[in-house]
Amino acid sequence: MRKRYLQQSSGLLLTGAIGVLLTACGQQEGGQAGHGMGGAKPEVAVEEVKAQPLTMASELAGRTVAAEVAEIRPQVNGIIRKRLFTEGAEVKAGEPLYQIEPDSFQAAFDSAQAALAKAEATLLSAKAKSDRMSELVKINAVSKQDTDDATAAYKTALADVASNKAAVQTARINLNYTKVLSPISGKVGKSSVTTGALVTANQTTALATVQQLDPIYVDLTQTSKEWFALKQQLANGKLQAESDAKVHLKLEDGSQYPLAGKLAFKDVSVDTSTGTITLRAIFPNPKRDLLPGMFVKASLEEGVRQNGILVPQQSVTRTPTGEAVAMVVGKGNKIEQRVLKVERSMGDKWLVSSGVVVGDKVVTEGLQKIAPGAEVTIAAPAAKQPAKQ
Repeated sequence: MRKRYLQQSSGLLLTGAIGVLLTACGQQEGGQAGHGMGGAKPEVAVEEVKAQPLTMASELAGRTVAAEVAEIRPQVNGIIRKRLFTEGAEVKAGEPLYQIEPDSFQAAFDSAQAALAKAEATLLSAKAKSDRMSELVKINAVSKQDTDDATAAYKTALADVASNKAAVQTARINLNYTKVLSPISGKVGKSSVTTGALVTANQTTALATVQQLDPIYVDLTQTSKEWFALKQQLANGKLQAESDAKVHLKLEDGSQYPLAGKLAFKDVSVDTSTGTITLRAIFPNPKRDLLPGMFVKASLEEGVRQNGILVPQQSVTRTPTGEAVAMVVGKGNKIEQRVLKVERSMGDKWLVSSGVVVGDKVVTEGLQKIAPGAEVTIAAPAAKQPAKQ
């Protein structure tokens, strides 16, 4: 009995061991079969290429320039009696800025007026005598010579009156020049003289400077190459010129100037030392935020491209030779590599002139998982996570 029991136990153990081996083999074969069938197709997110009207703009460097600048200089000699303005204040055209000692000029004006009055009195006497002589000569009561002398004295008196009137006008002008007026409206700077200083007519040193700041100019520079390329694009219809092109400013601290300007003119010549053309834009400046001499960057609207094509920047990579390429999902959901001609960046996208056409599906996510010729599955793009506060 014990021998039979041992034989039965040995059989059961052998049967169990065989079952375990068969199960392990089955699992291994199944695993190898599953791996042999291949994994799932890689998923990629795409963006369909569309054509849209795009406002083309160039970013140019420039500096602000006062619209009008007047250097204040005296037009008569004298001593400054008083300064009539506050440095840095706004002044109006015709507003007095300095008072030059007027006493000597007032005396000259009074003397000229007196001389004019004397000449006018002499004229009256000469005219009366000439008239009488003209009548008496008709009846031969006086000689013809006396009549001619009276007529000559009358004409001399007329000339004296005219000369004295001019002298009065000159004296009046010089007297008025003792008040130094601002020729333009604007902001006046610091004064180079104080009360009691001696000034001379048309001296080289300005007493002060007045600058008109509203509006204000911004002088920009554009290379002749860029200007020529823009001209060609407008000529062949690739760009449509805007009738009222706007200019937007970015200040030195990176902030955006809130008011838009417009292009005033383009220079008619190229600077031979730099190869650039000067463009002048005019900006409203009611709060005087822009001051002459500030460095700014301007975005100049050049025109509208009616069928512009944009490709996300994350979709574009560079080959070792520097070519821009993008992956496109083609027929049968197979990946194609396209060589792009990139013109410029616009926000977070590239403006592309060739390489893709309207309707192409450009890969935006999953680029690291694919290669040209691979078959893929198109998935929705991943949702963007909200920014953390």
